[in-house]
Amino acid sequence: MFDALLIEKSPDGQQSVHVRQVDETSLPDGDVTVRVEWSTLNYKDALAITGRGPIIRQFPMAPGVDFAGVVEKSSSSAYAPGDRVLLNGWGVGERHWGGLAQKARVPAEWLTPLPSAFSTRSAMALGTAGYTAMLCILALQQQGVTKESGPVLVTGASGGVGSVAVMLLARLGHHVVAVTGRETERDHLTQLGAAEILPREDFSKPGKPLEKTRWAGAVDVAGGQVLANVCASMKPGGVVTACGLAAGMDFPATVAPFILRGVTLVGIDSVMCDHGRRVKAWDALAELVDMEKLDSQTKEITLRDAAEAATALLDGKLHGRVVVKLD
Repeated sequence: MFDALLIEKSPDGQQSVHVRQVDETSLPDGDVTVRVEWSTLNYKDALAITGRGPIIRQFPMAPGVDFAGVVEKSSSSAYAPGDRVLLNGWGVGERHWGGLAQKARVPAEWLTPLPSAFSTRSAMALGTAGYTAMLCILALQQQGVTKESGPVLVTGASGGVGSVAVMLLARLGHHVVAVTGRETERDHLTQLGAAEILPREDFSKPGKPLEKTRWAGAVDVAGGQVLANVCASMKPGGVVTACGLAAGMDFPATVAPFILRGVTLVGIDSVMCDHGRRVKAWDALAELVDMEKLDSQTKEITLRDAAEAATALLDGKLHGRVVVKLD
């Protein structure tokens, strides 16, 4: 038996969340069983736990899009008992039981070997947020954006992806401009390496098809009107990486930035990303991350704290990274 945070739905459609003892036979199919040591609480997890977003596809469900731990059983030649592994995405916590449980069973191809630079805890301090931020930065680099190209904008800078992106871009020497709707986060973002901080209101209202050129690169987690305004203010040849939709799924823009300034918009899919790019991203994180700075913005909770923390996260009362101790 092991503990799991289970989201259940009653016949009348009411959702409930409880920590329950679960038998290993209840785990879904997969060829690798992992003893989960740490997970993390992401925005998507918070939506699932609170029921504020249609994240869960089947019930009951153990949420958690991330986990890191040690292989306990394996029928795959790729992994052996004792191997340290991590997982991000692949629909866990949505269609397949996820990381907010003391055990997980998944297909071997969903796992990534844990880089030796990380403990299972530090890997989850980054989690999908850090891994997604790194995918964005690798895409900027692939498109030729360097620290000499000009300022790089990060929207949603107070959130998980945004805060890690600010930290990593600053570590790479970029002039980072952070966008946030929380004035109280100014000191925190400065400590992470932001050179300038702009209010979200500057980007949330409808703008012109082309604005004054300002940014060589951008990491956007917002989507919607914010993304449209970011694209409109890119420098010629600028690159925007889009990885979120916190401000909406619509894209009220024109083709002007793309055909008149040669702006490139790169979509970042962290959920179904191929294995090779995952390994590359985690290896890059192992080289770049300031562990002391990462730890300073990481809050530790237990499985029984997860429901309350999920509400606080969506209400804007938590910043930085939240790791969940399971072992």
